[in-house]
Amino acid sequence: MRYLVSASEMRRYDSNTIEKIGIPACVLMERAALAVAEAVEEHCAGQKGRRHVLVLAGTGNNGGDGLAAARLLSERGYQVEVWCVGDRAKASRQWKQQREILAHYPVEHTDRPGRQEYAALVDALFGVGLSRNVEGAFAEAVQGFRSLEGWKVAVDMPSGIGTDTGEVLGHAVEADMTVTFGFCKRGLVLYPGCGYAGEVRVADIGIGERSFFGERPGMFAYDEDIVELLPRRDRSGNKGTFGKVLLVAGSVNMAGAAVLSARAACRTGAGMVKVITPAKNRVILQQAVPEALLGTAEELGQSMEWADVIAIGPGLGRNGRALSCLEQVIEEGRKPLLIDADGLNLLALHPQLRDTLAGQGMAGRPVVLTPHVGELARLVGSTVDDCKRDLPAAAMGLARELHGTVAAKDARSFICGQGHGICVNVSGNSGMATAGSGDVLAGIIAALLAQGMEAFRAASVGAYIHGRAGEEVTARIGEHACTAGDLAQLGAFSRGGTFFGDSFI
Repeated sequence: MRYLVSASEMRRYDSNTIEKIGIPACVLMERAALAVAEAVEEHCAGQKGRRHVLVLAGTGNNGGDGLAAARLLSERGYQVEVWCVGDRAKASRQWKQQREILAHYPVEHTDRPGRQEYAALVDALFGVGLSRNVEGAFAEAVQGFRSLEGWKVAVDMPSGIGTDTGEVLGHAVEADMTVTFGFCKRGLVLYPGCGYAGEVRVADIGIGERSFFGERPGMFAYDEDIVELLPRRDRSGNKGTFGKVLLVAGSVNMAGAAVLSARAACRTGAGMVKVITPAKNRVILQQAVPEALLGTAEELGQSMEWADVIAIGPGLGRNGRALSCLEQVIEEGRKPLLIDADGLNLLALHPQLRDTLAGQGMAGRPVVLTPHVGELARLVGSTVDDCKRDLPAAAMGLARELHGTVAAKDARSFICGQGHGICVNVSGNSGMATAGSGDVLAGIIAALLAQGMEAFRAASVGAYIHGRAGEEVTARIGEHACTAGDLAQLGAFSRGGTFFGDSFI
């Protein structure tokens, strides 16, 4: 797991490190500069005759990091140009100190780069402090920097990218690498900022978990091997031990969603999977997922008693039968509940069911909702554009209302749960933007819930597994060729955290 910090959180941890732990600010700056200089040296190793480096520096502490890096590179034999932009009268104290030190080193100071190509270009204009659009002389500097040829490394953040959101604030540097300090910043993994960051390297400069002083970051992402996240298997267990999933899914001529969800649940370790679906889907399910048990809506009450978890929604439709099933699993069920797809659309249309669900969540029933942005907008009574402006806030608001977990699905999915913070899923790729992908995710999360995983963790780990499956599939057959069936088929994992099996459906 890695923390993803906001600008305000990073400022707090920086301050705690200096004021409470006692590491001087100049020491932190020197370590930051050393990490940047080492990245440049690593890139330039073996490039004979390519020793020209340009450092674009603002007048804040990020610019101070750049000036210190310029000094270190000069010491190591690089021909360094420093291009400072900003009001020097308003420069930070540490910037002025670094500028005075740099005056004793053979670096060239310029108002306009003297070359069109450099071995490396260092972007130290803004860092995490930017809060408004890049304009005027700063915009000209960013555009000029972008036009130069050479490998570009950003110091802490690419200039022009919002630290908290990944938003492009008018103009932004496109880096080949970003060397960030202490913790990864949110804007380096969120879209579109992640497309400007290049390779992200997190450098340890002395700001770590000791700097939290009880205030942990509110956002994190998984990056472990999958095997470390999966529930442990009891060697003496049996099919009942590993969880029973009841899946209420599919409608006439819509059997595919039930197939995908059921197959994914089986592949993610559920001991038994039972599908409640119209009788016309029976032959299709028996052929596609022979491991699954089958039932009808008339058996729903009995099946809920049998199950360890109930999942409803994939391909369900919005007719009277579908609504009746949703009412029953909400009003009569007490087991952990996952609602997806048409189940969410019905929930948005019937506020009394939502009130009942909120009461059950308050009473302790684990509830997971897995909406895409359109479904989330309907649930919160907003527009898609408004939700996308701050997807974590919209999802967290719904999670708090229902006292449950909301996994808001988008290019970056946000899993929100009251008291848990926000998990950002950074696995996956565009190949997963295909019909049925969400049905696979519902099956994965349901299987983890059935094996006893807590709801927020099941949704977070499930999203990560889902994305890793997409990465494995597309590595083999390409993003254009990926289908939801491929994702559901590739649900088993090796000890190395990768997938095994060579066949796709």
